[in-house]
This record gives sequence, structure tokens and C-alpha cells, in this order.
Amino acid sequence: MSPPYRHELRVRYGEVDMQRHVFNAHYLAYVDDAFDTWLRSALGPEYESTFDMVLKRAEVTWHGGATFGDVIAIDVAARRWGTSSFDIGYEGSVGEQPVFTAVVTYVSVAPGTTDPAPVPDAVRSALA
Repeated sequence: MSPPYRHELRVRYGEVDMQRHVFNAHYLAYVDDAFDTWLRSALGPEYESTFDMVLKRAEVTWHGGATFGDVIAIDVAARRWGTSSFDIGYEGSVGEQPVFTAVVTYVSVAPGTTDPAPVPDAVRSALA
């Protein structure tokens, strides 16, 4: 992966299950939050008017449990660029302990539509 962007979040009480670990569905919400934060920091808050994408595929691998109050650091980096699709990798950890990894494939679309469109050069540059 290229040098990562790091996003941190604290696990809230309502995000843990009966075993006191983060419930699995929350990992994709964490990934989405990390990606949005990265886009806003790299492209500015107005990126939504010039760039849009849809999720095509998501793969999450669990490595260990995070629990209430833990701070999860999520490293985010581009892994692959196609013409209109691209993969973003995520590595989540608590301290030195890996918690999860994820790879999400997105497809660039014309803003306001679901029509595939080439990834803008400015986006590639900012996220590469």
C-alpha cells in the first residue's frame, strides 16, 4: 500500500455485542467513515460536487477484538487504480494489535448518477 492516511475512532458502548467486541457490521461503517474523512482532507469538502463513487465489493477480515472504549487506528491507502474502479485498503488496529483488514472496490460514477465514469486525475493524484 502507499503511505497511509490514519483515521482514529473510539468504540462506543452501543457498537459492542454480547461478547463485548465490536459487532461485525460496524467495521464497514468505520471503513466508510475513514474513507470519507480521507477524501475530505485530500480533496476538500466540496469533492462531492465533482467526484462520486459507489461501492462494488467489500471484503473484511477480522483479526482480533476491539471493545468498548478502545481507540481503533485505521490506516487507509489506495491499492489499485483502474479506469473507473479502484481498490482502497484498510488496516485497523488497537495499539500494536491488528483488529481487522478490509479491501473495498469502488466504481467512479458521474456525480448524481450510477453511470460509470473515469476516476478524475485530481482524485488519483490526491489519493495516490
